Amino acid sequence: MSTTDFQQWMAGIQQRTEVALAANLPACDIAPTRLHEAMRYAVLGGGKRVRPLLVHAAGELAGAAPETLDSVACAVELIHAYSLVHDDMPCMDDDVLRRGKPTVHVEFDEATALLTGDALQTQAFQILSDTAFLDDPSRQLRMVELLARASGSRGMAGGQAIDLASVGKEITREELEFMHIHKTGALIRASVLLGAYCGNQVTPMLDSLDRYGKLIGLLFQVVDDILDARSDTATLGKTAGKDADQHKPTYVSLLGEPRARELADDLLAQALRVLEPLDGSALRLRELATFIVHRRY
Repeated sequence: MSTTDFQQWMAGIQQRTEVALAANLPACDIAPTRLHEAMRYAVLGGGKRVRPLLVHAAGELAGAAPETLDSVACAVELIHAYSLVHDDMPCMDDDVLRRGKPTVHVEFDEATALLTGDALQTQAFQILSDTAFLDDPSRQLRMVELLARASGSRGMAGGQAIDLASVGKEITREELEFMHIHKTGALIRASVLLGAYCGNQVTPMLDSLDRYGKLIGLLFQVVDDILDARSDTATLGKTAGKDADQHKPTYVSLLGEPRARELADDLLAQALRVLEPLDGSALRLRELATFIVHRRY
């Protein structure tokens, strides 16, 4: 397949995800209107939609229905969006720019931002627990559990807690990896598995996808650290150099940029090897891994 074909596929998934998110978020004219306006502001009209792309790529591999994958894509993207809203608040990373526009607490206020994150999180689980979502309640319950685990203290929230506790400290590479397996990697891994759970998954395939998801989660963070160190605010759509300014441990600060880039290339190679048993059916997952490495924001 050509690069153009992948770009068209990616644009199509991003567009259908935008439509699904707009349909699943409360309208701005429904009370409480200010909260619903903030929810839509936080989610719509921006972002790479990497997690929905992974949902759809893994789901296509498993033969899942696109409409079912839309629901899962919405759920993981709402969890991601809620985490960004909370991470940007003054009590956390205290940032004023996200996806090229003012962060939610700047555009609205801190209390509204807090409630926006809360509401986006619960909206994600409302979507995933809808009785019309799957015809297998036991599998649907496993999916709810997987997303909850990936989002909570043993996943994304726990990783953020470790990140905050590590500011200004010297940590080992193993400690940094542990932090990012949870903070960034857990939701990315869950996106891959949740997509597969929507279709005819089999154990060998799930094992490969689980390993792929873990590798891609780390890969995404390594590239994120490199971009934060070398790119500019206009390109990133968020404040560049913030990690260094806040004395946060990153792969660049720990390894240096050349070795961090080598690590990214190695993780990519590992992820592609993991997919080899799946042959050509895993094409989109291969393309997404390469896209993550070469992204500019």
